Amino acid sequence: MHDYRVLDSENLHHGWCYDLKAETIAMPGGGTARREYMDHCGAVVAVPLDDQGRVGLIRQYRVPPRELMWEFPAGLRDIEGEDPAVAARRELAEEVDLNAAELVKLGEFFTTPGISTELIHYFLATGLSPVPESERHERTDEETHIELVWWDLDKALAAVADGEIRNGVCALALNLARFHLERR
Repeated sequence: MHDYRVLDSENLHHGWCYDLKAETIAMPGGGTARREYMDHCGAVVAVPLDDQGRVGLIRQYRVPPRELMWEFPAGLRDIEGEDPAVAARRELAEEVDLNAAELVKLGEFFTTPGISTELIHYFLATGLSPVPESERHERTDEETHIELVWWDLDKALAAVADGEIRNGVCALALNLARFHLERR
């Protein structure tokens, strides 16, 4: 196996949750290649599952695609050293005012490994209860108008196939939840 050594590394831009880097890598056959990528802090996704077997999706505006998208409560791992499960619980509480009695790890996957180090940790959240009113997070910016909508899992999976759900992270989370529930 070839040793893809980093011969040179340059930070092109420092952002709030990622850096844009350029690295020169030793390639097989003696050549080199320069690759630019996003060094990302990572993220978590919580799939809320209620007692009726429905999944809780939110609709949120996303700036890059310039559209409202269906997705799950999710967020960045922007607190140094925070355990992914703790981050998932925090995002669930902040975005949809829910606590989970149980979190089950569904997996962790790179979103776009050709251009980013973003690794997302996926969790199924069950045993849901409301966050007390006095402890609720004040949502701002895009999160101000988040609304939680409960979907039948089969309907949500069909919405992926039909193009209504276009967020790839959400599509993977739905399938991971389905696989987990079928194995129980």
